[in-house]
Amino acid sequence: MAAGLGAITLWGALATLSVVAGPIPPFQMVAMTFAVGASIGIVRARRRGMGWHALVSWPPRVWALGIGGLFGYHALYFAALQLAPPAEANLVNYLWPLLIVLLSAPLAGERLGWTHLLGAFLGFAGVAVLAASRGVSFGGQYALGYGLALGCAFAWSSYSVLSRRFGETPTDAIAAFCAASALLSFACHLLFERTVWPATGLAWLAVLALGLGPAGAAFYLWDHAVKRGDIRALGALSYATPILSTALLILCGLAEPTSALLIAALLVTVGAVLASREMWKR
Repeated sequence: MAAGLGAITLWGALATLSVVAGPIPPFQMVAMTFAVGASIGIVRARRRGMGWHALVSWPPRVWALGIGGLFGYHALYFAALQLAPPAEANLVNYLWPLLIVLLSAPLAGERLGWTHLLGAFLGFAGVAVLAASRGVSFGGQYALGYGLALGCAFAWSSYSVLSRRFGETPTDAIAAFCAASALLSFACHLLFERTVWPATGLAWLAVLALGLGPAGAAFYLWDHAVKRGDIRALGALSYATPILSTALLILCGLAEPTSALLIAALLVTVGAVLASREMWKR
């Protein structure tokens, strides 16, 4: 569970670091940061004596799950942002923590109680309050974008829950998934984008930090957490990500504080406590 909280905290820094990195095209950013993320796992595996062949010798279904989760989610997310307003697309995207809780019963065999369901719904309510404070208006002309954002939510939640079925696959496999996703993102970048390099030394450091943290270490921590932690509680706790993200933007002077953030944080906290009630009792 500590690993899960670590991943959620790192994802909370994603928005701030992205702002500091500057206007780098999305697929280029994913290619750069995932390459750094892959390097973390490769170095770790090599230091533990794992050979190159062992790093990539995973069954096809494991490869499909890993690449579908990492690359599939980001590809759908960027497409959704192109076809729908960012605030609305992000709100739909943030159904993934709720879906983790709901899918944990049919896909992972977990027992769902009222505390898990209420906790997850309170978390989503907190994110909805935060989004509404910035102005949200769903229009039918953006239906395809909303559909892709919903696909994001299903992609990440399915990846997270189904990872429990491959508990025997070591976390080192994430290095291979990150490397493959970096290559696929680089191909998409060459096809759809114009290359824009970070403009300053600080921007380069932000890209490196993204690769080491939100797009690197966070994936390894999350893999360990969803395979061995209470995935129902992790789903509800994940709603802390946009709250932490907004709070960090405010601390860095990149956003203005609002009462909506306080209300959202309260809802997410209550939801997380409810969803993890059984864990605290144990």
